[in-house]
Amino acid sequence: MIRVLIVDDQHLVRAGLRMLCESTDDIEVIGEATGGAEAVRLAAGLAPDVVIMDLRMPGVDGVVATTRILTERPSTRVVVLTTFDDDDHLYPALAAGACGFLAKDVAPETLVDAIRRAADGDSPFSTPVLRRLVAQAVGARQDEPANPGPDLTGRERTVLALLAEGLSNAEIAARLHIGVTTVKTHVAGLMTKTGCPNRVRLAVFAARNGLA
Repeated sequence: MIRVLIVDDQHLVRAGLRMLCESTDDIEVIGEATGGAEAVRLAAGLAPDVVIMDLRMPGVDGVVATTRILTERPSTRVVVLTTFDDDDHLYPALAAGACGFLAKDVAPETLVDAIRRAADGDSPFSTPVLRRLVAQAVGARQDEPANPGPDLTGRERTVLALLAEGLSNAEIAARLHIGVTTVKTHVAGLMTKTGCPNRVRLAVFAARNGLA
């Protein structure tokens, strides 16, 4: 069972997220917080697997709350769910340690999948956000010296390219007709070879090195 803490200052949003989570068999809402300070306190006491974090809240905002939660509990997975998916909100959230970033207009099934992916160690991002990160990395590559990168196998390069498109492990497995466990092994190997700590960094790495 995936234990989830919902953080949002709007009651209607929290109620909707709770109903969505409780419609599944494997996600349990263990608490709700109306602000960042309460989120930090509840995360310390309830030990959630995944925190669904709003960014703009009165008092302690979502970025500060994410930093404090992950300082106390580094294993917690924080997925940002926000109305504002611009760079001014994205990059501070990533710097704070959020493992995922979704806009509030995503489909319900996408959010449920994101919670499961986050709990499984994945990094769920709205496809437009990830593509924007990759596009920016491609632009930055024009001003950087060529980097041959690590010695990757053909399969690793294929997995990396699909990952950079925003595909999940399950989608990559289906595309390549291999098992999800095999994809996870390839992704873990890519992280080790490239020194990238998460999928977003891998996607950016792929773009900067002409592998996307």
